[in-house]
Amino acid sequence: MSRTVRKYAAPTPAPARVLHQVRIIGGQWKRTPLPVVDAEGLRPTPDRVRETVFNWITHLIDGDWGTLRCLDLFAGTGALGFETASRGAASVEMVEQHTPAVRQLQMNKDKLQANQVEILRGDALALLQGMLGRSSGQRYDLIFADPPYHLNWLSKIMPLCQQLLAPQGLMYVESEFALDGDDAPEWMAAWEIVRADKAGMVFYHLLRRKNIG
Repeated sequence: MSRTVRKYAAPTPAPARVLHQVRIIGGQWKRTPLPVVDAEGLRPTPDRVRETVFNWITHLIDGDWGTLRCLDLFAGTGALGFETASRGAASVEMVEQHTPAVRQLQMNKDKLQANQVEILRGDALALLQGMLGRSSGQRYDLIFADPPYHLNWLSKIMPLCQQLLAPQGLMYVESEFALDGDDAPEWMAAWEIVRADKAGMVFYHLLRRKNIG
């Protein structure tokens, strides 16, 4: 008696989920890919923009990364903070509120054994206010701010960053609008633009406080 053998097609595997990644472009971890959590509104600073910005900073600090104390607000993917740590910054504090993003930042820190990096979970505005209340008077040489767009974050945080930035410090800001010209926001009166450019719809700026001593 012959037996009919039925052939079933193998089930089609579900498409693999492609992990978002950032790639460190300079320093001791150059070319190292770091996975980032897939979350709405999370936008890594593009490689080309990071390369431009870090070239600006390197020139302005004469390549002396080893003395820099850095604060990375709205750290998100950690692209800016880990890039700074890779180049030898003395300390990097990353602030992020989104829990899955915080977990991924911690995993990336562990992967790199980045002991100079500290991950701070919480609201950027509240943490800034707390920092100003410290008696230690901690000041930062480099502050990154890449906040969510259209929520008026910059007008809230920039006066506080002005007080936390060291006298010769630099402040990097990404925004959905240019910070110069007739439409510049009122808080820009305390800042001068050192460098600025645009990539697509993103405006990015390197700032210094005015009237530095």
